[in-house]
Amino acid sequence: MNLYDKIFKPEIHTLPSGNQVVEKRSRTPLVIVVLVAATFISAKITGFSLSTLVERGRFFFSMLYDMFPPDLSYMEKVWKPLWDTIKMSLLGSAVGAMLCIPFSILSSTNLVKGKIVTGFFKLFFSVVRTLPTLVSALIATYIFGLGTLAGTVAIAVFTFAYCGKILYEQIETCDMGSYEALSAMGLGRIQTIRYSIWPQVLPGFLSTVLFCFEGNVRYASILGYVGAGGLGLILNEKIGWREYSKVGMILVALFVAVVAIESISSYLRRKLN
Repeated sequence: MNLYDKIFKPEIHTLPSGNQVVEKRSRTPLVIVVLVAATFISAKITGFSLSTLVERGRFFFSMLYDMFPPDLSYMEKVWKPLWDTIKMSLLGSAVGAMLCIPFSILSSTNLVKGKIVTGFFKLFFSVVRTLPTLVSALIATYIFGLGTLAGTVAIAVFTFAYCGKILYEQIETCDMGSYEALSAMGLGRIQTIRYSIWPQVLPGFLSTVLFCFEGNVRYASILGYVGAGGLGLILNEKIGWREYSKVGMILVALFVAVVAIESISSYLRRKLN
């Protein structure tokens, strides 16, 4: 039996009764071979070198060593950029989450029967979602100038695309019984959605927005690299000047803020569920 037969040809077992059972062969060996080959090709294309990683990887830890202990005296200059980062994340998350609601409704095939309409808005979500946040921030800085407004717009665009996609998928899995019953009673489209669909998706939607807000705090910290305000401005500056003790202070402040926000967000999500 050749290799092709061993992998693809079904195996036939004859039972004592004389009946035959056809058992499909496992595809696991083929999957493993494909994954190994893909990994090897990727390593060749990207120029990955394990020896270089081992030899020069220690420089990463030496930089971390230079960051600690952090320069506590620099904390007084970290407060305002940190607060700007949190404000950018909070406002951008709120604006993006609110804007995505009508677009998600128009993307839901169980609420809008026109395939052209739903297809257009789903494609719109896909296009916006493929736009990196840094690119959005860069475009926003050209339009609105340098500062936190550009960062807020970039975060709102990301939140809009991320939460909008999840929301219309949640709407499409809703039980439509109450929707049809309220429609039969003569309620308008908006009222029907409000009282039948919205209560079903609201807990999951709020949980998604809170989760997105957690991530936005981290993303906002690097938007300053393109002039969008926040911690990224001073972080980029101090890395450029190799003032690693101050970089360590910035990272510690960001870590504490993120942990606090994640704790509050996790608590709220548990209450919603």
